[in-house]
Amino acid sequence: MSGDTSAYWAACRRGELVVQLCTACARRVHLPETDCPWCAGGPLVFEPVSGEGVVHTFTVVHRSFAPGYQGREPYVLAWVDLPEGARAFGQVVGCAPDEVRIGMPVRVTFVDDLPHWRPR
Repeated sequence: MSGDTSAYWAACRRGELVVQLCTACARRVHLPETDCPWCAGGPLVFEPVSGEGVVHTFTVVHRSFAPGYQGREPYVLAWVDLPEGARAFGQVVGCAPDEVRIGMPVRVTFVDDLPHWRPR
């Protein structure tokens, strides 16, 4: 992530998921960016979203090299399609890794101010 992400993290601390809306092309972006990855226009503005979606794709991490995640394996990381048109990233919690499926309905939950996804 680059640029000023303070509005994103403030929303996470409030338990609210936000994405960015490009004012030039009207596409939505998650995780925060300084420029629209679709049209390079802008500016990008933050807007709240429902926090519900479906798993688009996922991977089960069996060996982590990320600080803070070593020793927590296996865990699931997923891209989640939101009805507002963005695709959000995060860890899936609240179920075993072998229970996660593409198309599974999920809802955002916050763990240590980070967005995670829990089955609905």
